[in-house]
Amino acid sequence: MRRYSQKQGLSTLSEINITPLLDLAFVLLIIFMITTPMLENSVDLVVPSSAVTDRPVDTQKVQTVSIDRNDVLKLNMDALTPADLESALSALRQKDPQVAVVVRAHRDLPLQKFISVMDVVQRAGITKVGVMTRPEED
Repeated sequence: MRRYSQKQGLSTLSEINITPLLDLAFVLLIIFMITTPMLENSVDLVVPSSAVTDRPVDTQKVQTVSIDRNDVLKLNMDALTPADLESALSALRQKDPQVAVVVRAHRDLPLQKFISVMDVVQRAGITKVGVMTRPEED
């Protein structure tokens, strides 16, 4: 005698169980939430090294551009306007194409004012530019 079953042997699933998928999504979300702040705060910086060093810049030929907290521009202790600074730096570059400039900015100065001074130096065509800093005290 043959037995007939109510269940069919090859039936397809009409519903997908999404619980494991949601569990995986939430676990990945938590992992990314934990690791993202760590990635933003850590910077691995590998500085290139070379066996050949550049010639040191002659400190007598270095021009100093300073800007204080009152937005006063000075080139070697002479107060100038931004337009006068650009023309003075252009004249220095015409006289010596390898002129070097060090920019000294007050620490409380807004960043945009410092960037505008750097733009003036770049428009003057000077490529050897440094920023003067001082080490922090412990």
